[in-house]
Amino acid sequence: MKNASGGKKMTSKYTYLLVLLPFLTVVLLFELLPLFMLIIDSFGSDADKTVLFTLENYKKIFTTLSYKTAIKNSLIITFVSTVVGIVIAFLGAQAAHNSRGKFRNAFMAVLNMTSNFAGVPLAFAYMIIIGNAGVLKQVANVYGIGFIQNFDLYSSSGLILMYIYFQIPLSTLLLIPAFNGIRKEWQEANMLLGGRSSTFWFKVGIPVLIPSIFGTISVLFANALCAYATAYALLMNNFSLLPVNISAAFTGDIRSQPSLGAALSVVMMILMVVVIFVDNYIVKKTTQWKTR
Repeated sequence: MKNASGGKKMTSKYTYLLVLLPFLTVVLLFELLPLFMLIIDSFGSDADKTVLFTLENYKKIFTTLSYKTAIKNSLIITFVSTVVGIVIAFLGAQAAHNSRGKFRNAFMAVLNMTSNFAGVPLAFAYMIIIGNAGVLKQVANVYGIGFIQNFDLYSSSGLILMYIYFQIPLSTLLLIPAFNGIRKEWQEANMLLGGRSSTFWFKVGIPVLIPSIFGTISVLFANALCAYATAYALLMNNFSLLPVNISAAFTGDIRSQPSLGAALSVVMMILMVVVIFVDNYIVKKTTQWKTR
């Protein structure tokens, strides 16, 4: 009996491995192997192909003003769009959680539609709406609305506005399931004890949602840091961003610099990994604090 039971377990184990084999193959060929090759290429030399290992690319990234500016601009735009996006998404997810019926269905439909509206179509839409000859600019010129007249879409402010736009629906969709963990009994107990709505959210609701909030922040950070099509369609190479510089290194107008592009890609990945580790650390500390 024991041998039969052990044989069944071994057969089941090998069956699971066989089912996972296609997935593991895809991960190896399309994720791990390209990542490994990218890291190796980042230590190569674009000037001398015979050089197998050099730190020249990384030295160039952190000493050249344009690349330092690209990293700084990417981090600023990513940080601002992530913070504003998560705050608005929290309110939107709360509203969706509390709503019922047709309003919720319509709200979810709009979220799903807008979450897929990004890249070149989004940049083109903003040009039509609030570009130099956009609809809102024309209305503002007629009625003298100063802040719209003076708004420059083709700047960092315009880029941040577009990033916030595509961050909000994504983060809202990610946060809505987390609100299912907020029990009505907790809110009722807070009311019976004389607590306000703000008291409940700051002392109960938000602490419960912190793991989901910081998990969403990680996704938003990566989403904004790696965004390329929207920024390039709006400003092309006129605004220094990390993804744009990476693309320019691989497809340079004069000559390509694949090793430099690989090093820039590694720097971008390190930034994302650092943010993920910081998020995980905060969530871990917060969870430990709640269990004391």
